[in-house]
Amino acid sequence: MVVTNVTMVSGFLLLGFSDNWDLQILYALLFLVMYLLGLAGNFVIITITTLDPQLQSPMYYFLKHLSLLDISSLSVTVPQSIHNSMTGSGYISYAQCVMQVFFFISLAWGEVAILTVMSYDRYVAICLPLHYEVIMNARTCRWAVTVVWISGGITGTLYIATTFSIRFCGVKIIHQFFCDVPQLLRLSCSNDYLGVVGVAAFMSLLAFACFIAIVLSYVQIFSTVLRMPSAEGRSKVFSTCLPHLCVVTFFLFIGACAYLKPTSDLEPALDLLLSLFYTVLPPTLNPVIYSLRNEVMKWAIWKLLLGGEFTRKRLICS
Repeated sequence: MVVTNVTMVSGFLLLGFSDNWDLQILYALLFLVMYLLGLAGNFVIITITTLDPQLQSPMYYFLKHLSLLDISSLSVTVPQSIHNSMTGSGYISYAQCVMQVFFFISLAWGEVAILTVMSYDRYVAICLPLHYEVIMNARTCRWAVTVVWISGGITGTLYIATTFSIRFCGVKIIHQFFCDVPQLLRLSCSNDYLGVVGVAAFMSLLAFACFIAIVLSYVQIFSTVLRMPSAEGRSKVFSTCLPHLCVVTFFLFIGACAYLKPTSDLEPALDLLLSLFYTVLPPTLNPVIYSLRNEVMKWAIWKLLLGGEFTRKRLICS
């Protein structure tokens, strides 16, 4: 990749994974495959949860919005990286970087919020089954999803307002394949990045509160499940809860490692590798994780792939 004189322009230079042209093409192809797999998997989830009458409960309504978040999140970072690798130019304008940070942060927080809502939904369904339809009614579902998307937008706005109020010095080179906030902080001239640190600390507290809520929900869920006399009932609950717990643990752990570590702790290569685990892999693997042990979803996917028809039914939470 040719390093241009980015000190004379208002944009940034994304170094990506390698300067070798052959490796750039290889990375672009790998990213393209993962991007297409992520789009296809999440699009299938959105389609079957919209059309299949057996998948009209609040759980699948929230799963549909998780897939929407995943598709959007992949589209924020991966196409730009593929373009940079194919053209050999890592330049990204100031405005593009601002928009990338806004949408990436907004969607990432949206995922934390929707995963928290999904854990509460499972808690009510398993621990308070007689009150489930009253508590998780259509209006509640719509309000929960609205709060998820709006809270994501507010978080993204806070990050860009503080991140891009700092002064960037020297050569504006980002050792990453997208505009990542920790990498941008390395370009700061002085201590004027403290506003970003404050926002990050505040959002970390909220994320930790979400994590505690999820843990408490699953403590109650598992204590209820273990008292079930039916082995089939326990198996059904585990098939819907364990995938969600795996997704939550993986996403929050990797995100915390990336955003709470000191900005100079990792080598650029390790930073790039870590970023893959919270930007590309979760949105790509989520459809597989959620459908792997769910027989209803697997049957719906087979019906979709084989061209079967879905009987229309009023959506519970639409």
